[in-house]
Amino acid sequence: METKTAKLLDGKALAAKIQQELSVAITQFQPKIGRPPGLAVVMVGDNPASAAYVRNKERACAKVGIASFGKQFPAQTSLEELEEVIAALNYDERVDGILVQLPLPNHLDAVTLLHQIDPDKDADGLHPVNLGRLLRGETGLRSCTPAGVMRLLQEYEIPLEGKQAVVVGRSILVGKPMALMLLEADATVTIAHSRSPDLKTITQNADILIAAVGRPGLISADMVKPGAVVVDVGMNRVIDASGNSRLVGDVDFESTSGVAGFITPVPGGVGPMTVAILLQNTFASYSRAVKEESEE
Repeated sequence: METKTAKLLDGKALAAKIQQELSVAITQFQPKIGRPPGLAVVMVGDNPASAAYVRNKERACAKVGIASFGKQFPAQTSLEELEEVIAALNYDERVDGILVQLPLPNHLDAVTLLHQIDPDKDADGLHPVNLGRLLRGETGLRSCTPAGVMRLLQEYEIPLEGKQAVVVGRSILVGKPMALMLLEADATVTIAHSRSPDLKTITQNADILIAAVGRPGLISADMVKPGAVVVDVGMNRVIDASGNSRLVGDVDFESTSGVAGFITPVPGGVGPMTVAILLQNTFASYSRAVKEESEE
């Protein structure tokens, strides 16, 4: 077994710190507006993984003082019904953030629903308006997972300016916004994906390597530049020979942690940061409402 030299990027500890800061800020803001911030999570169907994620988000809300307006609907709910629900939440003054829990049942179009959310209540940062604001470098709600990665890199004072960053994965959830955020921080960014020939040559040049494809153990030690910062966004449930399931990332943690300078664990790395930024986005919408009221 290789000696572990990489320093852990502890997302769990940083998320707890962010939640503590939010809790204090909410306590200070609440008397000015007369209500707590509110987050509405819309879930359709009974996907067990989604149900667990929603419970996790609601617990995190309760911890910092954000009111949850969770709404669960049967799998057969129509698109029109859900559009009406989102329209009502857009107008509900108690709700600062709206999130549609993905994946949705096959008959529902996630993009159509995301488009219905008021961009200023888009807690997930996935509305085209917010993605456009990111592209233009304007203020707006940022996509939670990549924003969580950036906050984690900032916390550990990892320099990005002029560094070679490689993002493996090009999804609209993580890969594309991640590349834009790194670019905004003056890194030189390469996006690799399933069609990229000779992935190993590309990743070996990375000072910062972000893996976000959903393939267990895709990144092995020989693909990593010695001393590189490795961020594992992958969350894959695998079953071992004994029939036990466990959560692993896209990076072979055991071998790679002997080569990398910094590495995120799975679980306990990027996952908790995603939830922390979701809460932060909700608070950002809430506090902006306070500022607007005080200016009137």
